[in-house]
Amino acid sequence: MNIIPLNFFNEFYDGLYKTFIEKARYELFLEGLFNTVIIAIGATVIGVLIGVIVAILKVYTSQKKANSLIGTIVQTIVDKFLSLYLTVIRGTPIVVQLLIGYTLIFTSVQNGVPIAILIFGLNSGAYVAEIVRGGILSVDKGQMEAGRSLGLTNGATMKSIILPQAIKNILPAIGNEFIALLKETSVVGYVAVVDLTKAAKGIQGVTFDAFFPYLSIASMYLIMVIGLSALFKKLERRMARSDRR
Repeated sequence: MNIIPLNFFNEFYDGLYKTFIEKARYELFLEGLFNTVIIAIGATVIGVLIGVIVAILKVYTSQKKANSLIGTIVQTIVDKFLSLYLTVIRGTPIVVQLLIGYTLIFTSVQNGVPIAILIFGLNSGAYVAEIVRGGILSVDKGQMEAGRSLGLTNGATMKSIILPQAIKNILPAIGNEFIALLKETSVVGYVAVVDLTKAAKGIQGVTFDAFFPYLSIASMYLIMVIGLSALFKKLERRMARSDRR
C-alpha cells in the first residue's frame, strides 16, 4: 500500500525542474543571491564606518566643551546635523529611502546595486551609531582619564583604549544588525535590483507556482542567518577567552 501517491513525486520533480532547471532559471537565483550578499556586505561596511564616526562625534560634542565661541558654534551645528540625520533615517521606512535615492537623487544611475548599497549603508549607519555610542558610554570614564594621564591625546585614547573595549561590548548587537540588514535587503526589488526575493517573484510569474520559488529563498535566507549566527557566537567565545587570558 502506497502512503504517498506516485503523482506527488512527479509533481514535486516537475516543480523543481520548472523552478531551477528549465531555461537555466537557477542562474537568476544565483544572481539574486550574489546581489543580496554584496549589498549586505557593502552596506555593513559603510554603516559601521558611518556609525563609528557619528558615535564618536556625538560623544565628543556632548562631553567636550569648546574653548571658544566659534568652536561652540561649530560643535552645536555638528551636533544638530547628526541629530537630524539620526532622526530622519530612523524615522522613515527603508523602502521610502530607496525610492527617493533611486528616483529623485541618483536618476542618471542605471545600476541599482550601488544605490542600494549606499542607501542601506546610510540607514544602517544611524542604528550602528546608537549601538557604538552605547558601547563607548559603557566603558568606565576612568579609562579616558588613564589614557590622558599617560600622555595620549583624546583621539589616541579613543582609538587605542576606549574603542577596543567598546567593540567587545557591542559585538553581539553589531552581529544582529548585520543579520537584520541581510534580511532587509529583500525590499531592494523596488529599485529594479534582482535580489533573491525579486528572482523568486520573477520565476513565480513565469511558472505560476509560488511554492518552490518562495520556499527556496526562505531556505537560503535561513541557512545564511543560521551560519552567520554561529559565526558571531564563535567570535564572541573567542573574544571572551582572550579576555580571561
